[in-house]
Amino acid sequence: MLRRTQSLCPVCLRRVDAVYDRCPDDEHCVELRKTCPDHGTFAVPVWREAAPGDPPTPPFSAWSRPKSPSYPANPRTPIAAGCPFDCGLCPAHAQHTCTGLFEVTMRCDMACPVCYADAGDHARHAPTAEGGGAAPAARPEGASDISADIPLEVVAAQMDALKQASGPCNVQISGGEPTVRDDLPRIIGMARQRGFGLVQINTNGLRLSREAGYARTLREAGLDSVYLQWDAASEKGFRPLRGRDCLDFKRHAVRHCAEAGLGVVLVATLVRGVNDGEVGDLLRLALELGPAVRGLHMQPAAFFGRYPWQLQEAPRLTLPEVMAALARQAPELVSPAHLHPPGCENELCSFSAVYRRVRKNGAPGLEWLPDAGQSCCSPSPQAAEEGARKAKQFVALHWKGGAAEGEHAAAREADGFSRFLAQAGAEQRFTLSAMAFQDALSLDLDRVRGCCIHVVRPDGRLIPFCLHNLTAADGTRLYG
Repeated sequence: MLRRTQSLCPVCLRRVDAVYDRCPDDEHCVELRKTCPDHGTFAVPVWREAAPGDPPTPPFSAWSRPKSPSYPANPRTPIAAGCPFDCGLCPAHAQHTCTGLFEVTMRCDMACPVCYADAGDHARHAPTAEGGGAAPAARPEGASDISADIPLEVVAAQMDALKQASGPCNVQISGGEPTVRDDLPRIIGMARQRGFGLVQINTNGLRLSREAGYARTLREAGLDSVYLQWDAASEKGFRPLRGRDCLDFKRHAVRHCAEAGLGVVLVATLVRGVNDGEVGDLLRLALELGPAVRGLHMQPAAFFGRYPWQLQEAPRLTLPEVMAALARQAPELVSPAHLHPPGCENELCSFSAVYRRVRKNGAPGLEWLPDAGQSCCSPSPQAAEEGARKAKQFVALHWKGGAAEGEHAAAREADGFSRFLAQAGAEQRFTLSAMAFQDALSLDLDRVRGCCIHVVRPDGRLIPFCLHNLTAADGTRLYG
């Protein structure tokens, strides 16, 4: 046994004890194992170290970032049933908000077979690497109905609640697909007026690609960054996850964002056997798209929302497998030695690295900046509050577009290397990161208590992202 924690039964969502231990048939694998007295024992791999012949990745025991907790100054909900049932946040939550997420609509103009939104509405046909067998899921109920939008006055109240609880954290406007709302510029302006550090939208890019002036409209409203869904370097990698060809319209979206001065982060949902063989080519493509693309962020699929597999049979990827895939497929760009654990959230949740863009043999390349990562992730023990502060500052400085109102002020307040990077020019920087979200099998309550990405509910409560979306094996939501 390597570590003790608590988790939930994936059938009844009962809180149970859990342990991290070596997988019975693989000494390079660590699993989370738990037993429900009513439904039996469940185990799921959470850390697969590099196989012989692959670039070496960090062992589970060495991937650590000790920190002391930082409890909410103004908890919204009392402790009653205990974690994870009292979120709001409760007084026992151990990390500040780095990113507050607003789901402003449940409408969407795509029907992706795999999507964390609309929890419980599962597609039934598993995607394959060849793109066959994928049946686009029905759009969420009410997807074409404007009543699925959160009223502006409720969004304003949510923003006020977040500002009161978390101060000028970063915010992401999401959904559904937020660009289906014609009043999205007004929502962006509301966030900017409240002084949040970074204002970002999470989008599939369809409207950004169709309307040449739309990106500029959003920029003028106060938008800093676009979190752009982008899963693969080929249509073969896109079709199983999105149910259609995507490369052409997503390229147009990036071009329009670049013209408007918006920073873009490409965000890839990774599924074993579907698109994990394209991460190297996807990284090269991100560099070829130009300096408007500030980074590539990868998310091994967590199995909540819509997904076409049985929960226990889902094709999972762990963080060290993503590290190894990057180093194996793009060895001229990435080494596992570049990648460090987070200074904010729990160490099992993510990795990242910062690079400078360079030209190598006439092609876009990367030069690792080891000190840049330390600006938000000190290797020595630190207070969680300090980790949250640095992480918010780091994202705001690295993911924005061209210089905007407030950016120079942020640079003046930044620590050493981040200040240098801000002054050197955002177009020279590139971030590489991944985040492993948790589902009903992999949930670790120690990780939940350290979560810094919080969904703002209509009633003003802040719920850690994984808990907000978490569903039992039958689709029952933890937070309905």
